[in-house]
Amino acid sequence: MTDATQQFFISYAGPDRPWAEWVGWYLEEAGHRVILDVWDWRAGDNFVHHMDHALETADAVVALFSKSYFAPERWTQEEWTAAVARRDHVIPLALEPLTTAEVHPLLAAKLRKDLHGLDETTALATLREAVNGGTRPTSPPPFPGTTPANGSATTSNGMKPRLPSTTGQPDVWNVRRRNPDFSGREAEIAQLRDGLLSGQQAVVRALHGMGGVGKTQIALEYAHRFAGQYDVVWWIDAEQDDQLPVHYTELADRLGIAKPEAGSEHNARALLQHLRTEQRWLIILDNAENREQIDPWLPEGSSGHVVITSRNPDWRGIAHQTGLDVFSRPDSVSYLRTQIPSITSEEADLLARDVGDLPLALAQAVGVIGSGMTIGRYLQLLTTNTARILEEGDAPGYPAPLAAAVDIATAGLESDHPDAAALLRLGAFFGPDPIPTRWLESARSRLSTIPGDPGDLMWPHAALQPLSRYGLARLDHETFQIHRLTQAVLRDHTGPEEAQRIRRDVATVLSSTDPGNPEVPDTWPAWAALASHLIAHHADLTHRPELRPILLKTALFLIRSGQPRSALSLTTSLRTVWTRELGPDHPDTLSCTQYVGHATADGGDVLGALPFVEDTLARRRRVLGDDHPDTLHSANDLAATTSRLGKYPEAHTMYEDTLRRRRHILGDDHPDTLQSAQNFAIALNRAGDYAEARRMDEDTLRRRRHILGDDHPDTLQSAHSLAITLHDVGETEEARRMDEDTHARRRRVLGDDHPNTLDSAHSLAITLHSLGETEKAHRMQEDTLRRRRHILGDDHPSTLQSAHSLAITLHNLGETEKAHRMQEDTLRRRRHILGDDHPNTLQSAHNLAITLHKLGETEKARRTDEDTLARRRRVLGDDHPDTLESAHSLAITLHQLRRYAEAAQLLEEARNRLRRTVGDDHARTVAVTESLARTWTAMGKRFAAQRLLTGQRKQAKRRLDRKKKRR
Repeated sequence: MTDATQQFFISYAGPDRPWAEWVGWYLEEAGHRVILDVWDWRAGDNFVHHMDHALETADAVVALFSKSYFAPERWTQEEWTAAVARRDHVIPLALEPLTTAEVHPLLAAKLRKDLHGLDETTALATLREAVNGGTRPTSPPPFPGTTPANGSATTSNGMKPRLPSTTGQPDVWNVRRRNPDFSGREAEIAQLRDGLLSGQQAVVRALHGMGGVGKTQIALEYAHRFAGQYDVVWWIDAEQDDQLPVHYTELADRLGIAKPEAGSEHNARALLQHLRTEQRWLIILDNAENREQIDPWLPEGSSGHVVITSRNPDWRGIAHQTGLDVFSRPDSVSYLRTQIPSITSEEADLLARDVGDLPLALAQAVGVIGSGMTIGRYLQLLTTNTARILEEGDAPGYPAPLAAAVDIATAGLESDHPDAAALLRLGAFFGPDPIPTRWLESARSRLSTIPGDPGDLMWPHAALQPLSRYGLARLDHETFQIHRLTQAVLRDHTGPEEAQRIRRDVATVLSSTDPGNPEVPDTWPAWAALASHLIAHHADLTHRPELRPILLKTALFLIRSGQPRSALSLTTSLRTVWTRELGPDHPDTLSCTQYVGHATADGGDVLGALPFVEDTLARRRRVLGDDHPDTLHSANDLAATTSRLGKYPEAHTMYEDTLRRRRHILGDDHPDTLQSAQNFAIALNRAGDYAEARRMDEDTLRRRRHILGDDHPDTLQSAHSLAITLHDVGETEEARRMDEDTHARRRRVLGDDHPNTLDSAHSLAITLHSLGETEKAHRMQEDTLRRRRHILGDDHPSTLQSAHSLAITLHNLGETEKAHRMQEDTLRRRRHILGDDHPNTLQSAHNLAITLHKLGETEKARRTDEDTLARRRRVLGDDHPDTLESAHSLAITLHQLRRYAEAAQLLEEARNRLRRTVGDDHARTVAVTESLARTWTAMGKRFAAQRLLTGQRKQAKRRLDRKKKRR
């Protein structure tokens, strides 16, 4: 197209891939270099990284504009946004008529070339002009098709792609009309296309998955999207495999090679022989099930394509297989919001979750809701009358509603494989997550609803194969999984007596499964697998005595793994039933109530947790005595809850008493004793006794490392606590090293989003801020706040702590107005959640006063400072570091108001108290000393101020010299 070689990146939407291939082919044929994702990037590559590199190295971006290109939900939104950033190098080509309103505002003003409605010669000239900016080459380009392409721009079997707009449907075509509501599945279509282009001979691809997953819809969309690349596209309903010769004869007739007198089998063989010599054909065998019957009728030796759709996953030796799963959640939400414009994102997410992201179920839901039912009512019926509601709803493109599809499949299963049908019914009463087959193997002899020999060595594997073949379950080598809606339909069609027997068998399986200590993260994946079945909404397990131990362990797992909402839901229902059946003083009821308190507090409602914690302690003291380990556990819980409520002096006393008792009863190294020691160290820190807190933190960490190991969650909690104390005593570099190590270990052991990991991220960000690495702290605080909001909610105390710290950083970065807004919001929320006098609320008020001062609202800052100081003196005491911090802040404000005498008095008193409590070297003491010197200078006491600062510097130098000598 031009003598000057350029590198182009082709930006397009998934449905426009035929256009992208056509443009890419001719650009490379002209000698240019082309970056096209489906040619150059592999599955699993980092999309964003490749995108950035492609845009950085390309001379220009060829953007293929269409309605799909500008769709809000398009998966390549990052791509065209990035292209906008390089808007001086964008070459827009319109593939269909577009109004200004349909084009992104940043691209609407771009002059674009239209490729739609043109023949191939004119389209090539238009492409040439767009790329070359209107200049003409000095010599004519070669005629397309006579010159082999350069580079890698090949499609099927080395053949050039055709111009999508001019070819339309091929002459031989029997595919039904396109589904106008088709949505998502871009990755699957791209994978199918790439697979079909992978060979030099006939390529057979099998799309398999459960009924309703959208296999046929993907094949249909592929046929329409790439119709122009084929001369023949023939759709065959292959469910009745003995009719394949008849369908092949119909195609042979359309091709003019059929002999009416020869019979269908002869004509089918003739068709297969004919296809061996032809190119550009596509045969779709829809809903094929029996590979043995299909195999003899697959074309061979040619360069066409065959697509098989099937519920049966076993096409080994016949086809390259692609297992289809349900929609991704973003695709589900996008589909629902497109079809039901009034639905909110939250409602769409909830509906998608409840139908398990199954495309057929989503389509049915759209049909029912679109005919007048409210979303709330639909969700309710989906829970209470699943089978009935799944009989309703028009789902274009699907042969039957989901309930009917399940009934048809299970009827065939009952007839041919009764043992598999029994296993299917059993699986329907588990949760919707994968069911490990080893659970069933270990409990087989005690299951009453499974027919056959309990000693059969091949069970359940032999029974699982038909479930997979009928599309009723997904198998891997260790588990099987039944879709939640299939389960619900099966449960609805099970009589009450049989359901009761099946539930007993489910309880038998689950009660014999114990993954181990729920407080050890190594066991959490196994506990997560078990918990999903124990807490399934349809599970009726609370009344079964054999399950009580495992249910309590599950609650503890949910608490320790950072899932307080799930823990609260489980324990609340258990406590209601067990209180009625066992009584409030039963050990299991008390343990359950204890966990209700834990989960409530961890969820952010500390005040709501208090009655449960107090009640459990009172009952355990009465039933078990003051020194029983369970009683001491509740005493520790009450101290922790009291501390969370900001009543630090009361909590201090409780922690100290519990620690003394645990040491006496359990010994110094018992994990419960070390838990009390850890908590008492925190209480010492909050009281401002940093030296003693540090000593206890170090001792507890050493013991926990020895007993529990370096990576145990409790050990990491001690390391986290020590890092905070080191920061508070001014050993910031050492605090940083410990914060970084603890954060890294927690990420590895607990995961990025565990509340404890986020605690470490929060602590590390504060330390980085103290070391002057403000930008790095800012990024970490923003990330931590975002994660905490997502995991814990906007009003959780930990989330508000992140918001508070981020506001301080914004203040120090000079974004004072933004900091002010965040501080006011955080203070308002803390007052509402924690109360006016909670230390965290007063922390927010203190920092708001500092920002008000910086904004010039000095009188407002003074009033806030005075109120905060008075409250801190009352709540924390006169010597507490936070109280002295407020005195310092108020003194600075008074200095600004020229009330020097009052400022000096506050500063002198604060300095004396800090020297006594944290020492002369502490950063807080140094800061107050410097402020006092400035105030004395303003009062005319320059000599005294100079002497004060000189003395401070001399003391600092002597201490530094002593440290050097010790080294």
